[in-house]
Amino acid sequence: MNKNKQRMTSKRTPKQNRRIFGQWLFFGAIAVFGVLVIRFSYIAIVRHVNGVNLVEATKKLYTEDQTITAKRGTIYTANGDPIAEDTSTYTIYAIMAKNQRSASGKALYVKNNVKAAKVLSKYLPISYKKALATLQKGAGKFQIEFGTAGKNISLTTKEKIDAQNVPGLHFIESEARLYPNGTFASQLIGLTTSKSQKGTDKTRLTGSMGIELAFNKQLSGTDGRKTVTKSGYQGTTETGKKAKDGDNVYTTIDSKLQTLLETKVSEINSKVSPKSMTATLMNAKTGAILATTQRPTFNAQTKSGLSKMWRNLLVEDTYEPGSTMKVFTMAAAIDSGKYNANVTVPTGEYKIGKSTVPDWNTNGWGNITYAKGFALSSNTAMAQLEQTMGAKTWLKYIKRFGLRESTNSGLANEQSGSIQFTYPIEQADTAFGQGIQVTAMQMLRGFTAIANHGKMLQPYFISKITNPNTGKTVYKGKKKVVSQPISSKTASKVLDHMQDVVYKSYGTGTAYKIKGYRIAAKTGTAQVSNGSTYEQGDNTYLYSVVGMAPAKNPKYIMYITMKQPTLNGSSAEEDMAEIFDTVMKRALEEQKASETTAATVKMKDLTSQSTSAAEKAAKKQGLDVVVVGKGSRVVKQSISSGTVVSSGQRVILVTNGQMYMPNLSGWSASEVADFATLTGIKLTTSGTGYVKTQSVTAGNPIEAKQAISVTLK
Repeated sequence: MNKNKQRMTSKRTPKQNRRIFGQWLFFGAIAVFGVLVIRFSYIAIVRHVNGVNLVEATKKLYTEDQTITAKRGTIYTANGDPIAEDTSTYTIYAIMAKNQRSASGKALYVKNNVKAAKVLSKYLPISYKKALATLQKGAGKFQIEFGTAGKNISLTTKEKIDAQNVPGLHFIESEARLYPNGTFASQLIGLTTSKSQKGTDKTRLTGSMGIELAFNKQLSGTDGRKTVTKSGYQGTTETGKKAKDGDNVYTTIDSKLQTLLETKVSEINSKVSPKSMTATLMNAKTGAILATTQRPTFNAQTKSGLSKMWRNLLVEDTYEPGSTMKVFTMAAAIDSGKYNANVTVPTGEYKIGKSTVPDWNTNGWGNITYAKGFALSSNTAMAQLEQTMGAKTWLKYIKRFGLRESTNSGLANEQSGSIQFTYPIEQADTAFGQGIQVTAMQMLRGFTAIANHGKMLQPYFISKITNPNTGKTVYKGKKKVVSQPISSKTASKVLDHMQDVVYKSYGTGTAYKIKGYRIAAKTGTAQVSNGSTYEQGDNTYLYSVVGMAPAKNPKYIMYITMKQPTLNGSSAEEDMAEIFDTVMKRALEEQKASETTAATVKMKDLTSQSTSAAEKAAKKQGLDVVVVGKGSRVVKQSISSGTVVSSGQRVILVTNGQMYMPNLSGWSASEVADFATLTGIKLTTSGTGYVKTQSVTAGNPIEAKQAISVTLK
């Protein structure tokens, strides 16, 4: 009975089973569908899946955010020549492997060595012969480069080479700040470094010293952003904020004067190897710095020498100025009414309490006037003059000349100097430039009062700052009178005494005469302190000179310092005079040319013209034309286009390809310096005046980096 019941309860027909299965399948499908609906509804509402924002993810598929990097502003000379510019540089290389072709089958290797060599010699500082030899030696190699001639190529030059469509010539791009002049007021202009942008993998050029640092905000500009949206049938759209390029900074630096100064200072530096040296030329009427350099220095493009000297000696180093300080001592005494031209004082040595002030000539010159003492650079005469003034009066004038306060140049790490002025001997020492620490910029500022009728001017090195898009001037540098420490009458009398230094037979500055011009100057020789005492020996001094010209109403001030040179029997005065004579004379000649009534012309742009056409055009302007090389096209000219020049002035035209030595006989030092700059040769000059001899005979081939020497008489 029980068995029968079990059989009856478990017995189902196939039809029943199918119906039950179908019912379960139906309800299961509904359940799954319900779950999916709930899930998709959730996603549609919150738009997140597993922590992923679907909206943002979709946007990324169809949009792209890009940073538009602002172009860093360019730093220019007063002439409009770039000193520092934001540009990519390129290295050229040649693929020699003949199996290198593009996807379309186009040859990527050099097919024609002759054609490639011609193009390279036309646009790069390499001769056709050398370029061809390099290509021929590269046969069988995958690729070759062309040494320094093929590096640091500008975008303009790259584009010119590309336009020639020479197969096999390729370029590697590098982000860099280009300093085309190399060693050129390097500490003043400064450098940039690449710094990582916060929160990005991008880098940005940032000023690290000099003007690059002081005006980093203006030069940097502001980056922009661009959002590119892809929209199916409508293509792409762009939205965002434009980049604001950095402002352009124009310095007061004169291109030619700076180049000439660098050349002459390098020569003297190589000759006597001083521990340091500075040289600055300033416009006496405005305070504008026209040329400045120092040693040690560095090549801003290659960074060579940077490890030896990072500091800007113009504002960051203090030193005891020595006898150039006597300019201020004499001015203070005259202006305070404590100067008596008829008084004579003993020399050789002067006792102050238990201390003694010695003269550089320990025997002295007997009893002499203060005026003669100034020309002879007598320490004892100036010490007695300080004692006559009184320490209180003397200190008042030291402060008036700004020798205890920063010049506020805007450059980093500028020093204010210091003074030892407690005891009578210390007070007297400062009268001849010992026991007081100054910067070169402070001295230059003080000298402007002597040259500018008693009015002291603020030194400056920025002529203007302009907006690169509009060309609008957003800042303009100008003459600024900071004070009047002395009267105009006093300044005139001090200039008279400074002329005695140059033109009296007993004066210490006779080496600074310039034919055709009247010079006012004061020399200086200071012992160098080692921290506790003064160093001893023939090569332990800091030599200096300040010169002003024309003497009666100076237009220029030049100040040179040379610390601890190795003289080996030579004269520090003659070495510094060689720098002074060359640069000051060039400045005076340019000034004279601008004021003369002689015929003047505006220099044309002759680059890229055929050699014959360029030569003809220059001669038509009345210029004395010198062509360097036998190339078919002019690539460089010594006088920038737009420059107003006098008829008959010499202009140097450098052609493409092989360069040949011209006859330099009768050329001035500045013209020889222009020639060296244009051709890239390593020039050494000796003497002053005009070229008498040259080491490479006229007509012989020359190469960039070749060493050439000339003698001037």
